[in-house]
Amino acid sequence: MEKDLKTTETKPSPIKPVEEEIKPFVFKQKAVKRQYATTQIPTKVFALGGLEEIGKNTYVVEYDNEIIIIDAGVKFPDATMLGVNAVIPDYSYLVENQKKIKALFITHGHEDHIGGIHYLLKQVDIPVIYAPELASALVRDRLKENKLTGKTVVKEYVADDIWKSSNLRVSFAALNHSIPDAFGILVETPNGNIFSTGDYKFDWTPLGHYTELNKLAAMGDKGIELLMADSTNAEVEGYTPSEKGIIENIDQLFLKAKGRIMITTFASNVHRIQHIIETANRYGRKIVILGRSIERIIKIIRQMGHLKISEKEFIKPNDIDKYPDNQIMVITTGSQGEPMAALSRIATGKHQSVNIKPGDTVIFSSSPIPGNRADVERLTNRLTRVGAIVIENSTNNKIHSSGHASQEEQKLLFSLLRPNYFMPMHGEFRMLKKHVETAESVNLEPGHGFVMANGDVLELLNGKAKVEKRVEADAIYVDGKDMTGQASNVIRERDILSRDGLISVVVSIDSQTNKLLSQPKIISRGSFYVRDSGNVIGESINIVTNAVLEVLNSPKPTFGAIKQAIKQSLSPYIFKTKRRNPLIIPVILNKKPSDK
Repeated sequence: MEKDLKTTETKPSPIKPVEEEIKPFVFKQKAVKRQYATTQIPTKVFALGGLEEIGKNTYVVEYDNEIIIIDAGVKFPDATMLGVNAVIPDYSYLVENQKKIKALFITHGHEDHIGGIHYLLKQVDIPVIYAPELASALVRDRLKENKLTGKTVVKEYVADDIWKSSNLRVSFAALNHSIPDAFGILVETPNGNIFSTGDYKFDWTPLGHYTELNKLAAMGDKGIELLMADSTNAEVEGYTPSEKGIIENIDQLFLKAKGRIMITTFASNVHRIQHIIETANRYGRKIVILGRSIERIIKIIRQMGHLKISEKEFIKPNDIDKYPDNQIMVITTGSQGEPMAALSRIATGKHQSVNIKPGDTVIFSSSPIPGNRADVERLTNRLTRVGAIVIENSTNNKIHSSGHASQEEQKLLFSLLRPNYFMPMHGEFRMLKKHVETAESVNLEPGHGFVMANGDVLELLNGKAKVEKRVEADAIYVDGKDMTGQASNVIRERDILSRDGLISVVVSIDSQTNKLLSQPKIISRGSFYVRDSGNVIGESINIVTNAVLEVLNSPKPTFGAIKQAIKQSLSPYIFKTKRRNPLIIPVILNKKPSDK
């Protein structure tokens, strides 16, 4: 008997509702256990230069009766600062607290970090300056030039050196930049550790030493209370290109060039200058150096052994015509179109030894600094007009790279250091602000970023940070050898003269009788054309006459009151008729009293 086989259908089990939604894994960095000494004395941190600007980096860390300074830079004058040699910080606070100063530490050898040292030493005694090898050589050279060698001691430091005082401990971490021997500086204080990057970027194929990532991570594990970081490229997304790739691209341009090569770059970009010269030597080109700043840096890196090129490979500008065109490489200043730089004088035919000839290749291994674009374009047009093949940095020709970290590298720094507080430095206001936003996108607690100005004092005490009263930190304009700060008024007058000219008003009076002896005389220089302005001159004379008579008829007439009256009455009229605000200079001729 056969048994029927029946298919048994099993009902699926009902789906049970998920009690809790599965959350994605979120990686959290290890929390830092911050430790502080028992103290009621705050650690003060402030900048005398370097905030809301590019240049004159000078930062101060103070605890109790000890001060250390990090960098002492200079800022180069812009087009509005007529006749100014340099812009430096106001060193008044350091002069007043000179006895507290223990040392000056230098992060690297660029002028905006060391160029103010000789100005500082003329006002303040610095017991010792600690700097990396190349920066030390540059500082000694500058001190020798300014006859300040006996004023201080310059000592070299390396990555593993440590400096201690009663309350402070300083150590170093190697970083990448566009100059050899760039370091970040760690300052350990009773109120937590402070790390200053100087100028930096992360370059995975550097021309010099590698960044000490392990040391940065160890510093972060130990606890960074305050990070002070370079903000120059805070608005630039992504990563800064490696310097090695730039050198390889320049190498290709050497291969393509049939005639002479003229190349200009920043004199401060030591790595690139070194490799450009080595490339020229490899391709059998004699090297001509034009420009004092490049001559100086090449002399020093040769003395240090960074540049092992025989002296016979360098020739003088006067000997350039003794060699075939394809055996010449000229390295020169003038990447920013500066009128007096060597390349500008070559382009206009005003250089005493070198001229452009058709077929010359001119390479701009640089990018225009904001404000210099028009000058650079004017220069490249002149070079092209006289037959040069001009090659600039572009997407197709990547022949320049910044020495500063872009946003992704800045994020890496925050991931390594995990600071409690952040004070962005070395940048315009918008750069500082953007840098704080980048930091908060990584791991900085909102409200822990301080966008400061020069002179603002940040106090650290027992894990808290707050901004306290300011110190003097105005910009000082160095006019010739004057560093008093009084040059500001002179510069303002020069600016007026350049735009609106001057008017001299000559008045003859008798102070004994308080009478006007003759009609005032109006002399215009650079303000307006007198021959075509007879009505304006006539009315100006009437205005000055009335103003002077009013003062002379007053109870107490003085020379000062007469000058003031002339300026106040004449200035509005000149502006109304000529739309100019010239510098008005009253000249009062007083009749001598007759002898009795």
